[in-house]
Amino acid sequence: MDHIEKTEEISRKYGINKCLVKGKLHLDYVSSKLGIGHIQTVLFSHFMARCNDSHILMSEIAGAVNCSLIRIIKYMNECEELEKKKLIRCRRDKDGVSYRVPREVYDSLRKNNEYIPVKHENLSVQKLFKIFKRIFVEVKEKELSYDNMKLELFDLIHLNKHLLFCQKITNYKLDEDELILLLCFCNLFGNNNDDYIVASDFEFLLDSDTSIYGIEDFRIGIHPLIEAKYIEHTNNNGFIDSDSWKLSDMAKKDLMTEFNKNKNYEKNLVSFDTVKPKNMFYNHREIKEIQKLMSLLENENFCKVQNRLDNKGMRKGFTCLFSGGPGTGKTETAYQIARETKRNIMIVDISETKSCWYGESEKKIKEIFDTYRNAVENSKVAPILLFNEADAVINKRSTGEYVSQTENRIQNIILQEMENLSGILIATTNLTENMDKAFERRFLYKISFDKPSFESRMGIWNSLLPNLAEDSVTELSSRFELSGGQIENIARKTEVDDIINGGGLIMNTLLEYCKAETLNDFNTGKRIGFAYE
Repeated sequence: MDHIEKTEEISRKYGINKCLVKGKLHLDYVSSKLGIGHIQTVLFSHFMARCNDSHILMSEIAGAVNCSLIRIIKYMNECEELEKKKLIRCRRDKDGVSYRVPREVYDSLRKNNEYIPVKHENLSVQKLFKIFKRIFVEVKEKELSYDNMKLELFDLIHLNKHLLFCQKITNYKLDEDELILLLCFCNLFGNNNDDYIVASDFEFLLDSDTSIYGIEDFRIGIHPLIEAKYIEHTNNNGFIDSDSWKLSDMAKKDLMTEFNKNKNYEKNLVSFDTVKPKNMFYNHREIKEIQKLMSLLENENFCKVQNRLDNKGMRKGFTCLFSGGPGTGKTETAYQIARETKRNIMIVDISETKSCWYGESEKKIKEIFDTYRNAVENSKVAPILLFNEADAVINKRSTGEYVSQTENRIQNIILQEMENLSGILIATTNLTENMDKAFERRFLYKISFDKPSFESRMGIWNSLLPNLAEDSVTELSSRFELSGGQIENIARKTEVDDIINGGGLIMNTLLEYCKAETLNDFNTGKRIGFAYE
């Protein structure tokens, strides 16, 4: 930094040409450390003197070294070399050309370290695509020139030939500009799962200096990437949309298999060790059924059973249905099974799969199963796929209306995925009268959760309100046939009352709370037995 500062001071006092002589000692030192020429060192010293400015103009540097703007223009090639070395970044927009010094550059020099650009090699395919995204954003925002973008992209691919994606795409018979466009489409699909790409997403790569093709060639379908079937128009209700495109299924299958296989599925999983232990109170029948299911899902038993089924050509996935009224412990049981068997959980929010756009809901459901399949393939212990409150997707199929047709397509996807499942699916539902027979057949294990018996209610009251007198527990358990969820609601209300008003447990208040809960009592629906004997 001292040598850079001295270079800036000398060139400011004497100009660039005299600085080459008077400041030779400092120039030699910086040039050798950064691998740049003397003129570049002088220019870089002035960029560093303005490193807190994100829009450095060449006119400012011309004024600092007391030379005309015309003369400084002849040094633009030197600036381009500094840009290639990643010591400065250039922004080219309608207001002209400006420069900035990247933070990592001045941070490195401030610590008296040589700045060595990161060499992005031996990357995972996910990290490769993250860098693709950053590069295309910088080009779109005019922070990176088209030529320097090409250098960075091709260097990335060359340094990561261990990846199948890089091997495949370099074998395509495309010119450089076509290859850049294809990489842009791969970036949009890989990073954003974008199957509806419009002109604004990529037309910044189609200016007159970079391609003989324009956006109109995309619209009428004569661009080489469309003719080679790497890119295709999207469909809107069966009609081609000439104003939107996507990476073709052929290109996805050839280029993106590696990316999808290793996609970051972990963000969709809840770790089993974050589930808090909870005392669960079941009726005698439910205890037997849950314990048997939990034993089956212990990983050693699970693997043995799967291998046996697979060897006999039978489906090896385990599909379970937990049915019963609200508050009977269906969802919490799924969580506790996950905790006990050390299985992570992928939770599906059914409401998030609903979309008003044609085909979007089906796509979301398919993506859920694709993500879960990746999680199973990449996990030592298969996680649990939890469809909570699944009534909306497993009810009887309808005909006629558009919405019903969409729901039927969603159900067909789920039914097919259940057939091919290699992991564990648990679905919970409040009612079973409306469940489609096709789903009932595909659930291998079915547990119905009834309202807790008198003994179970006693256990729940004692667990949640341990200071409650035994005769009060008996009275509440006998008078009110509440679910575990309802009793928990009452226990929470009493805790709030105690915090706000004090006074502890008051029986009259508990009775009022119990009466309020029974106003919204439920019907347990049709009972479904456990599917093994």
